[in-house]
Amino acid sequence: MNDLIFFTYPSCTSCRKTKKWLTANAVAYEERHLFKETPTSEELKEILSLTTEGLDELLATRSRIFKSLNQDVSDLTLSQAINMLVEEPRLLKRPIVTDGKKLIVGYNPDALKSIANKKMIKKSS
Repeated sequence: MNDLIFFTYPSCTSCRKTKKWLTANAVAYEERHLFKETPTSEELKEILSLTTEGLDELLATRSRIFKSLNQDVSDLTLSQAINMLVEEPRLLKRPIVTDGKKLIVGYNPDALKSIANKKMIKKSS
């Protein structure tokens, strides 16, 4: 992952705010519908490697689907957790924005500004 990838779901308010911010600030990104173009196992491993809180940072624990799980997520191996997220992307918090070095989960204008500034510096170099 070298370019900015924006995993989104159109009816998500935080996703719409993030898209509006990226567009208003002329930040180039690749938009991927989270449920139609689900991150691959490899992409999820990369995303997880960028978290500070591991799986907890990505799991939508307040979602209905999460609450309906009859599984203690802490008992899962990394492979099992990743497979679960690939099979059921609604378990992921949204939006997810990454450039392969930084990760933003949810709408966070300050973090977006940080990634955007780095992208702008790279382009002008």
